[in-house]
Amino acid sequence: MNEAIPTPPTEATTPEAAGAQLATESHDQPVPEAYAAFMRQGWGERGLDLPRHPVAGWSAARRERLMETFPDERLVVPAGTFKVRSNDTDYRFRAGTAHVYLSGNLTSDAVLVLEDGDAVLYARPRSSRQTDEFFRDRRYGELWVGRRPSLDEMSESLGLEVRHLGELEARLDGSAKTRVLRGVDAFVDRVVPADAGRDQDLARVLSEMRLVKDAWELEQLQQACDITALGFADSVREWDDVLTYGERWLEGTFFRRARAMGNDLGYDSIVASGSHATTLHWTENSGPVSPGRLLLLDMGVEGNNLYTADVTRTLPVDGTYTGVQRDLYTLVLRAQQAGIDAVRPGAAFQAPHEAAMDVLAHGLEDLGLLPVTAEEALSPDSKVYARWTLHSTSHMLGLDVHDCASAAPSAYKDADLAAGMVLTVEPGLYFQEDDLLVPEELRGIGIRIEDDIVVTADGSRNLSRSLPRDPDAVEEWMAGLRP
Repeated sequence: MNEAIPTPPTEATTPEAAGAQLATESHDQPVPEAYAAFMRQGWGERGLDLPRHPVAGWSAARRERLMETFPDERLVVPAGTFKVRSNDTDYRFRAGTAHVYLSGNLTSDAVLVLEDGDAVLYARPRSSRQTDEFFRDRRYGELWVGRRPSLDEMSESLGLEVRHLGELEARLDGSAKTRVLRGVDAFVDRVVPADAGRDQDLARVLSEMRLVKDAWELEQLQQACDITALGFADSVREWDDVLTYGERWLEGTFFRRARAMGNDLGYDSIVASGSHATTLHWTENSGPVSPGRLLLLDMGVEGNNLYTADVTRTLPVDGTYTGVQRDLYTLVLRAQQAGIDAVRPGAAFQAPHEAAMDVLAHGLEDLGLLPVTAEEALSPDSKVYARWTLHSTSHMLGLDVHDCASAAPSAYKDADLAAGMVLTVEPGLYFQEDDLLVPEELRGIGIRIEDDIVVTADGSRNLSRSLPRDPDAVEEWMAGLRP
């Protein structure tokens, strides 16, 4: 989901390479020269009406900041290319996070080069009608996958110079001191000799630049949270089908909202009924939704400019929490509220986690589960309470669901919060169904509550507050939406 864990590089796809070997398949029909020649003639001109991208001014300022950090150096930040899902089927393309942050460009195969105060985007324009690519190439051909923007259209929309991707290799030649965001584009990685220290430093700075969100980014995150809330409501409205078809129905329902109003999912949805909720990243979503159980929904919409929400609610399948479910849910809610209350400028990033864990550890003590006192369990030398909490309470959020992952610990995990940072607060309790150290009535229960919190000048604001958290409010909300 982020550049800290790069995907395996794929082969380069320059326009020249594509022209030499089109992306065709063995079952395609033969193309006689007469047919090819006929297809290259008789086409009118039509452009794409691309308005000025609202991020253009913001991204220009970001590029200036980055170049000031590395003066007299060449910085190369690729968008990446397609990744094969199966045989000749690609995953839907999603441009690299750092590339989008600096340019706003969402098209594949582009490479941003910053040098001497100038920014140039090397991009692959739409298929030329003078080659076979536009009607034969399954990956880039206009008649197969749609019309890409021209270089001029991209330049006017993004507010920066755009040149043909075929010129990139010559630009990367020479002895200029160069840093590359590695693991995104195999062609760039191959052409530019690696310098692990310099390249890793570029990745670190790009992550740390994103720690504090600007006003435009906060708007994007709020939109993603608002659409996500609609997706949760859609899910409850279709509860009869949920009970019939199980977790898969909820996954599909939420995805429909994400695609209708955003770009995609920010991450694979977690739809976990019953004991599946004790698996932290249950994305198989293949089980039934059974009466009497709890249903954990961890889902987030990625907006059209790729900023994502990350929200979790744990709902009673019957619409009403049982006594045990309500007690455990209320404990997690109190822990989450303590974590949210700890979010403020100048507080340690770890403060929300520590506040939430203090509540949960004492709650586990009250349940008689801890082998020591809560205070002893909270000691860094013990942490035995974590058997039932398992994960950290917070992570940064933005273009990546786990945003800013290459930032140095001194700037992120071990640093203080600042206004403009956006983080999740998501404590949970997880009692495995085969855990013999807990009463049988608790086994197989997993509860997590998660919201997206922006640090403000005087505290914090909950971007996902439109979704109810209080158990009474959750029950009322569900009753108002269910058929």
